[in-house]
Amino acid sequence: MARSSEAGLAAAAGRCLSAAFAVDGSALGAAWGLPFAGTLLSIAVLPLLAPQVWHHHQGKVMAAWTLAFALPFAFTFGAATTAQALLHTLLAEYLPFIILLVALFTASGGIYVRGNLHGSPGLNTALMAIGAVLASLMGTTGASMLLIRPLIRANDNRKHVAHVVVFFIFIVSNAGGALTPLGDPPLFLGFLKGVDFFWTLKHILPETLFLVGALLAIFYVVDSYWYRREGVLPEDPTPDSPRFGLDGAVNLLPLAAIMALVLISGVWKPGINFMVWGTEVELQQIVRDGLLIVVIFVSLKITPAAVHEANQFSWAPMQEVAKLFIGIFVTMLPVLAMLKAGEAGAFAAVTRAVTGADGQPLPWAYFWFSGLLSSFLDNAPTYLVFFNLAGGDPQMLMGPLATTLAAISAGSVFMGANSYIGNAPNFMVKAIAEDRGIRMPSFFGYLLWSGGILLPLFVLITFIWMR
Repeated sequence: MARSSEAGLAAAAGRCLSAAFAVDGSALGAAWGLPFAGTLLSIAVLPLLAPQVWHHHQGKVMAAWTLAFALPFAFTFGAATTAQALLHTLLAEYLPFIILLVALFTASGGIYVRGNLHGSPGLNTALMAIGAVLASLMGTTGASMLLIRPLIRANDNRKHVAHVVVFFIFIVSNAGGALTPLGDPPLFLGFLKGVDFFWTLKHILPETLFLVGALLAIFYVVDSYWYRREGVLPEDPTPDSPRFGLDGAVNLLPLAAIMALVLISGVWKPGINFMVWGTEVELQQIVRDGLLIVVIFVSLKITPAAVHEANQFSWAPMQEVAKLFIGIFVTMLPVLAMLKAGEAGAFAAVTRAVTGADGQPLPWAYFWFSGLLSSFLDNAPTYLVFFNLAGGDPQMLMGPLATTLAAISAGSVFMGANSYIGNAPNFMVKAIAEDRGIRMPSFFGYLLWSGGILLPLFVLITFIWMR
């Protein structure tokens, strides 16, 4: 799932599979995945059945599911083993994840796109196309946080705009990040494993152009229908300035610093490590996360209050993401461990399903299994699971097995759009939209959107490229 959020998390995710769990996944039964299933069901069902309870107590619900995993695990494998696994999740995964998200959220929230923006189908489509390009340059989270606010503001004089946000998640928060390792955590993880920086650009460009182009075309048709049917409200709630510009443009410097820190942490390997109760913490991670915290405070300091006010900047969306994803990260640990165990694990059927009778990998199966699991699990370690299942040799995967690596890469990135929790910016965009008063589809409602629009496109991609 996950989230990730951009490349810095991928480095931590790589260590997740080797050190996150002190117990071999082959020793775990499928029942250990029940707390994770309960976490997903809570996110999906409680906002519908008990919205007030969910709104006020979602942190407690996540804590309950965390305990539903941790207590039985401690009873079975010991308190020390459990504490070690939880500490690893906190230090190596959750903190890098949430610090990076907060940094991107803060810096992008300090930039106000000023101008005479009116949410016509043409403008909305153009903004999403720009966002798709930016996603591979500054990451899906960075591009999403930069553009979602002006897009919402441009459409605040329209009655029904939830579909605009849904397509924004499809295009900017996911598909657009498929062309470089900076775009999405799985691709950065591949880069760290030896995949060339421009490999994905060369090998999944046609699939990405097809998916983004098709989504933009479908969106234009859908948005044009609602625009012609409803028009606009008599009065614009937030009249735009006639002059285009960026207020708080100084925050482009913190954004650039964030991208630089993420990239440097992936390529700078001083070989200095610290062990914290069995968890390896690398110097580059400490430097990156420490400097990201500095960037957060610098951004807050240099941003005029008027810019935050104009952007309706609020910490509520970030708080919601922080609460939910700590539960997700902890409860998905045994699921990832069982997947890592391959034929020896409870999910051995997945391993057999992606391999043909001749022992060769099946690209179409890798595309769908890596994609569907990435829809609900952290897509960075999920990518690594299937990368290793396919042999784990970057030279072989970039050469004779290039179609398989393309399938893993495309599935992990594209299908993060299948659910709200498939990628961190999905939920952040949803939270920001709801904070602005937009009534977004429920968890299952969003699955209907993704199932009706994305899955047929993925089927076409399968038949054209994943054979």
